[in-house]
Amino acid sequence: MTDASPLARPVLVASLPDDGLTLKFAPDAPARAALAEDFGIPGIPSLTAEVKLKPERAGRVRVTGHLDAVVTQTCVVSLENFDTRVSEDIDMRFAPESQIPPVRPGAEIDVTELDLPDPLIDGTIDVGAVVAEFLALGLDPHPRKPGAAFAGPAEPAPEEASPFATLARLHKDDGTN
Repeated sequence: MTDASPLARPVLVASLPDDGLTLKFAPDAPARAALAEDFGIPGIPSLTAEVKLKPERAGRVRVTGHLDAVVTQTCVVSLENFDTRVSEDIDMRFAPESQIPPVRPGAEIDVTELDLPDPLIDGTIDVGAVVAEFLALGLDPHPRKPGAAFAGPAEPAPEEASPFATLARLHKDDGTN
């Protein structure tokens, strides 16, 4: 993906009302096409999302919501394009960088115990980038068109099953014992 999301929608955290802010997304065709190109997929025919930003204590923000999309992917079996649905719940936390403990390069981290918030960048949250991230997480990394089946090579004949059988046949053919 590029540095800036085609869905870029930065929200200044300082401007959030105490009861939060709800944003609805329905990106236009050029934005969906740019996002599909970033993801390396043929297309995104539809995408809608509703996201709520709720301020918490100490400058933290919780981002929750849901997205629904129809994406066009290429079947790994038939190489045909097909449409499939993606439906993802969104749940992230953000905090000022000063509240996030530094991670030393090369240090082991137990991610199951350490659920760090994402850092606020210049006091903003790019809600469009959050939606794009959760859409990317919802994509099937090995999409298979419904009904597509892999037809592998036919089973080799028993005498061809082993490379040693081939060597034995060659040995027999040249007349040596």
